[in-house]
Amino acid sequence: MERKLTEVYCGDGIGKTTLAIGQSLRACGQGKSVIIIQFLKGRERRELDFLEELDNMDIKIFRFERMNRCYEELSIEEKEEERLNILNGLNFARKVVVTQECDFLVLDEILGLLDCGIITVEGIADILKHKDESMHIVMTGWNFPEELRPYVDVITTLNTEEVHPLDANE
Repeated sequence: MERKLTEVYCGDGIGKTTLAIGQSLRACGQGKSVIIIQFLKGRERRELDFLEELDNMDIKIFRFERMNRCYEELSIEEKEEERLNILNGLNFARKVVVTQECDFLVLDEILGLLDCGIITVEGIADILKHKDESMHIVMTGWNFPEELRPYVDVITTLNTEEVHPLDANE
């Protein structure tokens, strides 16, 4: 059996989620089951829903947040309510890993939960400790804590350039 990786797409550049979704489509095309759990996107971000409607694609997308706005835009009371919903999502992620419910798991913006103080590095490490060699995991977020390095095989950092090449001639 081929050993599956744990990957991270991080940095201040755009495209982390897009890269993770591309990897998900590739895995699905290889006959693998895919689960995507999105954090910190709010309920308004529905651009991935079409994936669930594609025929012959075993992709399931989960969002546990209930507010229509992103977490950063919420009041203190709303953040506390949403934090409880996000913790339910983290418990679900742990269950998916422990039970090997899929072949390919995307934890989109899980690293952002560290920045918001919703989970600790130890909490993410606890999820990753349950991974076996048959599951591929992709995590995204802006900042990657070095304490998670022992649990990660590949780190890809996307950075924003000061001047985009298409804007350089203007």
